[in-house]
Amino acid sequence: MQYRHRLAAVVVGTMSFSGCTLEPKYVRPEAPVAIPEHKVVSGIAAEKLGWRAIFPDPQLQQLIVLALAENRDLRVAALNVEAAQARYRIQRAELFPTIAASATEQAERLPVSVLSASLPGGNASAQGSIVFRSYTAGIGFTNFELDFFGRIRSLDHADLQQYFSVEENRRSAQIALVAEVANAYLTVLMDQTLLEITRQTQRNQGDSYQLTRKMFEGGTATELALRQAESTVDTARANSAQYARALAQDRDALQLLLGAPIPPGIDFSAGLDRPDVVSEVEEAIPSDVLVKRPDVLAAEHLLKAANADIGAARAAFFPAIELTGSLGSASTELSGLFKHGSLAWTFAPQVTVPLFAGGANRANLRAVKVTRDIAVAQYEKAIQVAFREVADALAARGYLDEQLAAQQAVVSASQDAYHLAQMRFRGGVDNYLSELDAQRSLYEAQQQVQVVRLQRFENFVTLYKTLGGGLLENTAPEVP
Repeated sequence: MQYRHRLAAVVVGTMSFSGCTLEPKYVRPEAPVAIPEHKVVSGIAAEKLGWRAIFPDPQLQQLIVLALAENRDLRVAALNVEAAQARYRIQRAELFPTIAASATEQAERLPVSVLSASLPGGNASAQGSIVFRSYTAGIGFTNFELDFFGRIRSLDHADLQQYFSVEENRRSAQIALVAEVANAYLTVLMDQTLLEITRQTQRNQGDSYQLTRKMFEGGTATELALRQAESTVDTARANSAQYARALAQDRDALQLLLGAPIPPGIDFSAGLDRPDVVSEVEEAIPSDVLVKRPDVLAAEHLLKAANADIGAARAAFFPAIELTGSLGSASTELSGLFKHGSLAWTFAPQVTVPLFAGGANRANLRAVKVTRDIAVAQYEKAIQVAFREVADALAARGYLDEQLAAQQAVVSASQDAYHLAQMRFRGGVDNYLSELDAQRSLYEAQQQVQVVRLQRFENFVTLYKTLGGGLLENTAPEVP
């Protein structure tokens, strides 16, 4: 029993030496850009940019929930997280000895002449043979490395940070998917709106054509006016087919993002005139919001992993101590395997001191340091990209509001001009060309205002995405 206690004490004691590492102290690099704070008057705070807050439309929320459950790209990202978690657990297992139970039987048959020849005065011509048998059973561990210098612990830390990085990439994929579904939904709504505008224009042009045809038959309109009216009807019909095709294709694109058929209850008929499609983001943006974006956090975790690899490379310059041991019983007979006096144990420590490796250890240390420097540059680049995206989205917001107001004024003026031209044509004051030009201008202005409305909605979606989907969605992943 005392031997068992000694062996257990050795195992527990060896596990207690793995507390120190040779990793450099990690210091987060300074942001390579000055991140100003933006302040406007109202809206949703950046800290609360959850997708349910920014997208209050019940239909859009239903589609987002469906995409989060069924989208295949997001499913692959989640499986990548599981794989990274498994790799971390595999690496972490090296901190503990692998203890296994074993039972063996060994049988050996030797000629008597061979045994006799090996003894002084033995008879090399003796006949017959002898069979030797032995039985052993016990538990033990092999090649368990004492982590005096933190090599295994540094590798464990590196794998943990890589797992965190993959988890942040999954979070980035989720935020990107939510934004893509929102943009695809808005695009379908715009297609529906443009299709309705085109069909209304087609009906108006059809009425104008019928009136022009009657005037032509009555001798008050020229054939040129009749043919111009006919061409506008054909053009509107072609535009209707074009937008109907775009609507069908964009619905297919939305369905691909969902990973499942569009639910039958989803109604696109109201177009962009649906209430509360997207909420505005107009509140103070904290200066540290960019460093909490998932893609920036993923880059920082890779930087921490590279920093941990330096500790493992440094530990390679120091001696490695491995232990092999077992505790059990042995006997020449199976029936006597567990009898009194059959106790057997082995304990074989091994020390390996690096003397000459052809410069491999130094080259490996240099390589991991360069990898760390690359990770620093990638982290700084991630912050620069985040700053550029947020700055562009914030800059576009004010200009899009001005552009939309101006475009709506163009629609109002074009509508008045069209009504006046229509009255003058029907009153015989002007020819049909004036009405045709006014109608085309109105149609183009109506189309353009919907395009700007879509861009304005997409700008809010972009802000949601570039601000990291809200700090509430970016809690740190748990240690597996």
